[in-house]
Amino acid sequence: MDTEMLPRRKYPDKVPLRSISVDVVIQDFVADVVSELQYKNEDTVPLEVVFDMRLDKDVAVYAFEGIMDGTQIEAQIMEKWQVVEKVKENWGKDASLFKWDPKDRDIFGCILGSLPPGGEATLKLCYTQPLAPASDGSIRFVLPVVPNPCNVPQGPEDENPMQITPEIPEEQLLSPLSLSAALGSYYAISHVKSNYTLAGFQYTTEDRTTAQVCLAEGHYFEKEVELLIYYKEEFCKPVALVELGKPGNVPGSLMGDPVLLLSLYPRISTPKPGLNSTGEFLFLLDCSNDMSYSTETNPDSQSRIQSAKEMVIFLLKSLPLGSYFNIYAFGCNYYSFYPKSVKYTQWTMLGSLRRVMGLKANLGDAEILQPLKAIYSQPYIEGYARQLFLFTHRETSDMNEVIAEVETHSSSHRCFTFGIGEWPATHTLNSMAEAGHGCAEFIKDTEKMPSKALQSMKKALDPVMMDISLQWDLPPGLEAWLVQPIPQVIYTGECSLICAQICGQQQDVNLSEGSVVVQHSMQGWTFTERITFSLQVQDNERFPLHRLAARAFLQELKGTRSVEEMQLAVETSLSSGVACSQTAYIVVNTEPGKLSQIHIYFQNLFGFWGPYDLRAYDDIIELIEYKTKVESTGVIFSTNSCQWHHHRSLCRNTCIFKKIHEISEFLRKAYYSAVIVLASSDLSWKSYSSTEDFLHAYSVIFDQPDPPTKESLVLRLICLQNADGSWPLEACLLNILGLDEETFEKMPNQVAPMAWATVLVILWLHIHAAEESDTSQLLQAKALGWLHENAGLQLAVCVQAGNTFLGCDINLDVFGL
Repeated sequence: MDTEMLPRRKYPDKVPLRSISVDVVIQDFVADVVSELQYKNEDTVPLEVVFDMRLDKDVAVYAFEGIMDGTQIEAQIMEKWQVVEKVKENWGKDASLFKWDPKDRDIFGCILGSLPPGGEATLKLCYTQPLAPASDGSIRFVLPVVPNPCNVPQGPEDENPMQITPEIPEEQLLSPLSLSAALGSYYAISHVKSNYTLAGFQYTTEDRTTAQVCLAEGHYFEKEVELLIYYKEEFCKPVALVELGKPGNVPGSLMGDPVLLLSLYPRISTPKPGLNSTGEFLFLLDCSNDMSYSTETNPDSQSRIQSAKEMVIFLLKSLPLGSYFNIYAFGCNYYSFYPKSVKYTQWTMLGSLRRVMGLKANLGDAEILQPLKAIYSQPYIEGYARQLFLFTHRETSDMNEVIAEVETHSSSHRCFTFGIGEWPATHTLNSMAEAGHGCAEFIKDTEKMPSKALQSMKKALDPVMMDISLQWDLPPGLEAWLVQPIPQVIYTGECSLICAQICGQQQDVNLSEGSVVVQHSMQGWTFTERITFSLQVQDNERFPLHRLAARAFLQELKGTRSVEEMQLAVETSLSSGVACSQTAYIVVNTEPGKLSQIHIYFQNLFGFWGPYDLRAYDDIIELIEYKTKVESTGVIFSTNSCQWHHHRSLCRNTCIFKKIHEISEFLRKAYYSAVIVLASSDLSWKSYSSTEDFLHAYSVIFDQPDPPTKESLVLRLICLQNADGSWPLEACLLNILGLDEETFEKMPNQVAPMAWATVLVILWLHIHAAEESDTSQLLQAKALGWLHENAGLQLAVCVQAGNTFLGCDINLDVFGL
């Protein structure tokens, strides 16, 4: 149910942030933050104040309170229908309202009401968030920059303030900042780094598992605060934290029972030799008409579809033997190369390459949601981590549904996205990659295209934790109920937090410990760990584990149609303070108990069409319809026409104007190309007067395969590489390497031709293509793996003979010898 609750104003300025004080408690991978911000209206007129703050999608806000010019205010969470009724009762009929969308939660904010001249406001925001590990093994905490609240002089104008994204001038960000952090961990803490100067770091226990740190005095809040927490040893085993239930809540409820948080953090520095990281690799390739345009602004550069096809070829060649794969082409509809994923062999690789090379950008508009649903509906192949690679350009109208679909299946796959060409779908691709634990790459320079693709593949080939199972050993009378399902796969370098509610009544109070056995597989090996935890822990007034558990539980219930589950979601939301789609915050004046004219909302920071773009969108549709008429009637479309200037004046957005110009140029070229075809035909002009005839002439030009581009020698070598990583000793390979029949004569005795050819290719790459090592690194590693398995003791002899034959001196270390 959409609710409209917020008043609209126009053209906000900034209320100066006078100071900010932050108190952080960090326990392993969980942080609880209390931020206190002070503001003052230094203007000469009353101001209506709007506060907003960008938050990570995993943050659980659970409290917001403050003092507005001496009046105590507090956020209270209610069912949404109650909020609507209270707003209607207390606000005048002429009050305009703001729409709140529970799906968009990138910004937390509230309209605080009127602040008189000289008036001061103190705001306190409390939230809990999971922490991500950094690439160097530390745990990373980030405090985002808090924008100054927007304010406007009270007046008759009526607009939505959140249609304007506040920019923060540097001179208004110089606010005093103080931050203190209490650190705790299962492991001994080594040290802390920050982008601000630290002071007062000290251990608070002898075993160094707890510490206190704060920022040095004199800092101003001009950039985000980053803390990197390092430990004496790596997180190499699961960690369990227990938190007692919140007093006053019903036993048996999530907030009333103890909660356990289990941290699983797979981190492996050196993969075990001889074991391949096989998986299921799915390639989703945009073949819409939009992909026929050039990758760069230069119309003579390579087309987007050709760039995407080359990346798929690189990735397909780099797959390990024994993996599964499938390729999907999509536009307004979609199809797959195979009904289900097939084993990666020489035969399936060659057949797929031929089909990839034949793909054309002719499938209409790009619609990603349906092929995504088809992919996720395929059964999961046990023991093979699913990796999705998406290649596209355009933004989609249903981007929220697309992102939600990826997030729904985030525990069973990883998503890598590639935006190709100018003005790609930045928000959608970034959000999909973030939701799918992958990364997003944007391809504008064709020279960097292969290396970017293979960087993602290297990450996809990292060892993963799979086949995860938990066995609980708790005192009699207690049992563990998982708040969310166990993830099917956890990727190296990522931390997965699993929440469990400890239910029941303990029969023997003398038993104070429990344990959980975690079993999983990685790189073909099975690991078993027993983690013991205490059930008698100290009270925590903030209850951060319960907040995270509540958020995870509410995420699981999101979209449910069950009346019982919806009621359970409401009860959990009201008791935990974490909002869901059925609840909302409303701020009340706590002194007289009356409603204050304040409301809290969540809003997404990004919209594909901004407030002004919406007006331009209709103009674009009108323009495209106009150009369609031009094409069908055969009237030459001139960029000097009056109608073009009319539509140009309507489109104030520069990017949109460039896009329209690109489309118009495409249609102009299409028309002239059609004229050339007609002029060169044997039939008379009169027989080609209909729209269908012009469309036919268009297809003669544009439905042909892309003209062959000048492939790099590395790409040509990769195309010849076998699925197992070897190269065949044949004429086309010798031609690329610049060799002749003498190559056969120089082959050492008792060395197979493919081993000789593979050694020569690796040597040639180190001599002539060292600058393209990023491109060929994975493929060389694949080739070296094949050589070690098949060349055996002859490999060193073969390398020495190759060095002599090619006149080079490549070290044996390159071949792992």
